[in-house]
Amino acid sequence: MDKPGDQSPGDVGKDVVRLEYMGDVGLILVDHPPVNALSQAVRRGLIAMLARVVEDASLHAAVIACEGRTFIAGADIGEFDRGSARGPDEVTTQDFVRALDASPKPVVAAIHGTALGGGFEVALACHARIVAPDAFVGLPEVRIGIVPGAGGTQRLPRLVGPLVALEIITSGRHVPADEAMALGLADEVATDLRRAAVDRARHLAQSDHKPRVADRVVPDHDHAAFVAAVTTVKRRARGAIAPVRAAEAIEAALRLPITEGMAFEAAINKELRAGPQSRALRHLFRAERVASRMPAGATPWPLRRVGVIGGGTMGSGIAVTLAEAGLDVTLIEMNEQAAEAAQARVRAMHDRQLRSGRLTTSAYAERTQRIVFRHDLRALHDADLVIEAIIEDLAAKQAVFRALSAVVRRDTVLASNTSYLDIDLLADEVDAPERVIGTHFFSPAHVMRLLELVRTQRALPEALATGLALARRLRKIAVVARVYDGFIGNHIFYRWRLQCEYALEDGATPAEVDAALEAYGFAMGPFAVLDMAGLDVDWMMRKRRAPTRDPRERYSPVYDWICEAGNFGQKTGAGFYIHKDGKRLPNPDAETLILRAATERGVMRHPVSAEAIQQRVHATMVNEGARLLAEGIAARPSDIDVVLVHGYGYPAWRGGPMHEADEIGLDVVLRRVEAMHAESGFGWEPAPLLREMATAGRRFRELNG
Repeated sequence: MDKPGDQSPGDVGKDVVRLEYMGDVGLILVDHPPVNALSQAVRRGLIAMLARVVEDASLHAAVIACEGRTFIAGADIGEFDRGSARGPDEVTTQDFVRALDASPKPVVAAIHGTALGGGFEVALACHARIVAPDAFVGLPEVRIGIVPGAGGTQRLPRLVGPLVALEIITSGRHVPADEAMALGLADEVATDLRRAAVDRARHLAQSDHKPRVADRVVPDHDHAAFVAAVTTVKRRARGAIAPVRAAEAIEAALRLPITEGMAFEAAINKELRAGPQSRALRHLFRAERVASRMPAGATPWPLRRVGVIGGGTMGSGIAVTLAEAGLDVTLIEMNEQAAEAAQARVRAMHDRQLRSGRLTTSAYAERTQRIVFRHDLRALHDADLVIEAIIEDLAAKQAVFRALSAVVRRDTVLASNTSYLDIDLLADEVDAPERVIGTHFFSPAHVMRLLELVRTQRALPEALATGLALARRLRKIAVVARVYDGFIGNHIFYRWRLQCEYALEDGATPAEVDAALEAYGFAMGPFAVLDMAGLDVDWMMRKRRAPTRDPRERYSPVYDWICEAGNFGQKTGAGFYIHKDGKRLPNPDAETLILRAATERGVMRHPVSAEAIQQRVHATMVNEGARLLAEGIAARPSDIDVVLVHGYGYPAWRGGPMHEADEIGLDVVLRRVEAMHAESGFGWEPAPLLREMATAGRRFRELNG
């Protein structure tokens, strides 16, 4: 409780940081909902409360803890967009960690929830760190395009060594409590967190040895291994600056005193914060949260039992991710043999997770028990949600929905995992079409974070809210789309892939197209991805679209010819490439087909530069995105960015195609689209919305709301 006679802290910070007395230990409490972000008020309050602890002779130590659901979860990102000029009265996180370094009294961090970014830097500057069993810590600044700015790159190598620090900082991952303890990031894991922290603080106050991370030297390490790890970071960055600069800051910790190292780190932080990559990643950070907002006034229906129909690769992956989220799953196949095959696929996924250490034996047992396998739809009579994940065939899916309608409750949400098909036609088959939505998972479903939720014409807000609640429970990023052929992601992917196919006829090779987009920041080029996924999957879609394809539109038959020869990519050993002994090699047969297509069209082949390929692809994404916005398929430009980054490998540090268009200038993008239209012909006209906004000097960000 508060010490009798104490006054509240000063005017600034009095509502967000307070001091309570636990005998001879001061408890500095941050209370700044929802996540106790390190705002200016919090920083000033922390400085003031620490000063009171130091000045009060009755206090021998302090504990920093937080009210609510989490420890200090990071910086107030909104401050990044308000400029970097420092006012005369501004307090920075660096100021507070320096005050911790200078404190003659020990300070202990009591961490629950998450201690991330600046929050973990505060904890690293404390004399000890006590964590709750379900807590996470980390320095994820690279995810918003910067490096830690309050000593994270200098203290962490001193605490756990440069190799561990490099991995944690450049990955930006959240480290769970048990691993934090094993690595030395935490001093104790405790269920009675504050009591344990107070006891540790009192013990440190009575000890002659008060360890400070800043006073440590970097532990001995394998220098060659560190250099190799830095080289790997640079290779994997694929154009992202922040991980590379973070490695530089960690290298500085190996040769500079901590004060000089912190100055070096702060200079990098300031430079990156003002740069385009951080601006792009902060845009994505906000976009992800806006995309997943619940419909106003809608309450999701309860979810306890979920059915999955179809136990192939996708259905099995969906079942695994549902069980991982604690849901009871019934997976339905057409017969006993197919159900056993699905069970084997699920077991193989769990076995891989167990072998890799991602699953404990107890979690393995729990998750496998959550999934049951049946071959009778009546087993879904009490399901709260059913996800259909069978082959991409409209008639087959309609038959499933008709049969489901006779089995499940009228308030059971019925969802299709279709990648392209019209879900309104599936809703027509059930007696309560207002509970039908689309849940487009991305493969592998238990790994990929994106989930496209499709709002059908008659869907209730509550049904959509249930889908959004499911996404949150699965820890996926949800984006809502309207019904459309391919929705947001696959429609745009199909269109920009056509431009890549045109580039083959025009003079490029599959390897040159892939190399151009990998140089742009994609992990893999489109033809490598198609070969890996299996060409037969999209071939079905191409054949479905063939009868309605406008004959005036340019169409390359190379993809079809490869499939007609029985070549479907890796699974058959050949596609756009030859696949042999784990290597991807040029396929002479595919190149012969490309030459044949060019000859039949009368195309004079010529070298196609990497820049031209990159500009074609980006211009297509933006033009098609503008069409989807105008038609209401996508709610906002930032939703398109989220889909393309998290579902299709668009480099996150570019912010997504719509954000990047704003950075380039819509007038420049419009000229590129016009050039593409002149070259590619019918169907590639500039979208009216793009032309309108470019002419008016506007930006897509104005439509994000």
